[in-house]
Amino acid sequence: MFGYRVPAPDEAMLISGGRRGLGGAPFRVVTGHGKFVLPVFRKTRFLSLAMAEAEVVEKCVTKQGIALTVRAVIAFKVGNDHESIVNAGQRFLSDQEQMSVLTGRIFAGHLRSIIGSMTVEEIVTERQKLATEVLDTSKAEMAKIGLHVDSLQIQSIDDGDTGYIEAMSRPHKAAIQRQAKIAQAQANQASVEAEQAAARKQAEYARQTAIVQAEFSAEVDRAKAHADQAGPLALAQAQQEVLEAQTELALKQAELREKELIAEVVKPAQADAERIRVLALAEAERMKIQAEAAASYDRVALDRMLIDQLPQIVKEASAGLAGANVNVLNGADGLGEIAAGLVGQGLTILDSVRKNLSGDDVGSAVERYVAPHNGDDGPIDVR
Repeated sequence: MFGYRVPAPDEAMLISGGRRGLGGAPFRVVTGHGKFVLPVFRKTRFLSLAMAEAEVVEKCVTKQGIALTVRAVIAFKVGNDHESIVNAGQRFLSDQEQMSVLTGRIFAGHLRSIIGSMTVEEIVTERQKLATEVLDTSKAEMAKIGLHVDSLQIQSIDDGDTGYIEAMSRPHKAAIQRQAKIAQAQANQASVEAEQAAARKQAEYARQTAIVQAEFSAEVDRAKAHADQAGPLALAQAQQEVLEAQTELALKQAELREKELIAEVVKPAQADAERIRVLALAEAERMKIQAEAAASYDRVALDRMLIDQLPQIVKEASAGLAGANVNVLNGADGLGEIAAGLVGQGLTILDSVRKNLSGDDVGSAVERYVAPHNGDDGPIDVR
């Protein structure tokens, strides 16, 4: 739009020609936004707020009177506040390059002043202290011109041809070299120890490897020997197993043959013997029965014979009594008793005869008795 102006992010727009700015400033300050500016009646200028740097190379004399050439770099910029922009705009708006020149001069003066109060040792060993003191002493002066210092770096300190800094550094260099040598010696010793440890480890590894290889070789030899012996041993074991199997087979065959012999010979013999024994027992039983039957028959025949002869026996006994002088006291009863006694004696005689006769005698007697009764009427001989 015609007449509308906008400053860059790192710029401050200064508008003059109208009413005054804040604090009675001869211009108004605009940052971060645009502003409508009437042409012809207003004038617009821009002040850079970007970072700038100034380099200082200054010869300074220390407290000890030793000349030093100090090189430093200052990083600065226009402050962001309204007052700093107004102060910097009034001083550097027409020639903003002068900010670096003026800053360098300001710092050079403060650098000479501060180095003059310090020794070379302090300057060399305490550079940060030197930079801090220079910043502190120049801060107020820089603020008056609207500038803000961000940092100060001491780049180098040179004593020229005096050799003071070199001489000052020699003890430190010697100590450093000594420490370096000690460190190198320690490193060498550590290296040697490491090498020795590595050698010991290698030797131990070689020894362990040799032991393992020896054990492995011994194991291989044992395995080979076992394998060499395994054939004959296995053959012997196999032969022993064959013999055991043959022995067991022979025993089983013997047992089988024994069973066959028992089945073929013993059992039939036992059966035949049992048959013969049974037949013999049966024959003996038959003969016994026949003998008992024959004896029974003979006994019946004998009893019959004796019974048949009993009257004759009684008759002979009574005939013997015929000439005897016998008194009968009780009459008929006494006579009956005598007869009964005679009969009893006959029976006793018969029983005695029966007991004293053997089988053959009984048979003979029976034959003698039966023969007459089988058609012969002659008397029976009972003697």
